[in-house]
Amino acid sequence: MNSSIIGQDWFQNTLLSNQPEIEKSKVLAVNNIQAKARNQLKHLVMPNRKQETWRYTDLNSLYEKMFKLNDRKTIDAIDVDEWIFPEQESYRLVMVNGRFNPQLSSLEGLSDRIIISAFSQLSAELQFDAARILQTINSFESDAFAQMNRSLFSDGFYIHVPKNTWIEKPIEIAYVNHSSDDQVLSQPSSLIILENDAQAKVVERYMSLDEAEYFFNGTSDIVLKKNAHLKHYRIQQESHNAYHLSRVALKQKNGSIYKNVNLALGGCWSRMDIQTAFEGQQASCDLQGVYTVRDQQYNDIHIDVKHQQPNCTSQEKFRGIIHGKGRAVFDGRILVSKDAQKTDAQLSNKNLLLVDDAEINTKPQLEIYADDVKCSHGTTVGKINPEHMFYLRARGIPEDQAYRMLCLGFAEQVLEAIEDKPIQNYIHGLLSNLL
Repeated sequence: MNSSIIGQDWFQNTLLSNQPEIEKSKVLAVNNIQAKARNQLKHLVMPNRKQETWRYTDLNSLYEKMFKLNDRKTIDAIDVDEWIFPEQESYRLVMVNGRFNPQLSSLEGLSDRIIISAFSQLSAELQFDAARILQTINSFESDAFAQMNRSLFSDGFYIHVPKNTWIEKPIEIAYVNHSSDDQVLSQPSSLIILENDAQAKVVERYMSLDEAEYFFNGTSDIVLKKNAHLKHYRIQQESHNAYHLSRVALKQKNGSIYKNVNLALGGCWSRMDIQTAFEGQQASCDLQGVYTVRDQQYNDIHIDVKHQQPNCTSQEKFRGIIHGKGRAVFDGRILVSKDAQKTDAQLSNKNLLLVDDAEINTKPQLEIYADDVKCSHGTTVGKINPEHMFYLRARGIPEDQAYRMLCLGFAEQVLEAIEDKPIQNYIHGLLSNLL
């Protein structure tokens, strides 16, 4: 059967089987989001490998399964201290199966001027304001999975930092996925807004309590106003049986700064999409990440940076460590419109293959319509340098330890971009244990 038809059936069945789980909201704007997305889905071609953005993605294993929303918001017998970054206090929101868990969350000491909340906990007035903003954002309008997320919209987090406000402590968002029997569908949709001259640090962590099989399908929209500054760390360390699909849509105004570091380690099937749009001058965007692939694992990174205004800078630096018989995909594009003069954009993707039959599909792209720019892109795929390995072995270092040291050194070029030592040490430990 045609893969597009299979996809159409899968989306339709998923929506129909989950519709009773969605309560009609008291906020009209929320209902409008759901209705608009359901209508949009009717007119979209379902993701399939004939589409360029899904060319390297095998969706068959996903389409063979049926996932269902689960209203379980509690977790039994868990030590929350295992999640907290050592030596660092934070504001913390915990989402269980995509829905807010107040018992494990902590917002003690938060100023009344700052909003850090689950969407479901907002007042009707704030829900209306947030939903109205979400309605105006259409970065992933042609993405069927994003429209499915909106169609079944029920919860997520909402962060609003007023102008001239700096949040010193990190904001930690923990997505914990847990399932005893059902194949759970987790569907959070979130919004971050930093007003003029605001600063914040957000750490999103995607975790599993067991080897549960589930589908995480999340969307985060970020709006940075004039001179706002956001550090954004995303750590995906999910079950070996998990399906993970997440999107970040970023809009930047004049002078705003966005620094993002992604770590993609887990899941049997994982894809992350980031779209950046410059809507003001003198803005800066720094996207970096490390992804790994083990046996029978698929890991996919898609980056789309749109320079629509002059005098903006962007850097995309991603490193892949392929240590098993799996497959990785990196698809990065920088688009410079004709009005985006004085653009400085750099795109780099490097991959380290540790086994002979691993696979990496990498496609860096530059699309330039301006004539006064400084842009570059490049990619490399290679193995461990035998001379480096000989150097370490000659000094009595065991082979497995030498491999680990060389891989960590390869990833360190990205990890050093994390300015917060507790977070950097935590990520370094995750990578070291994995390798």
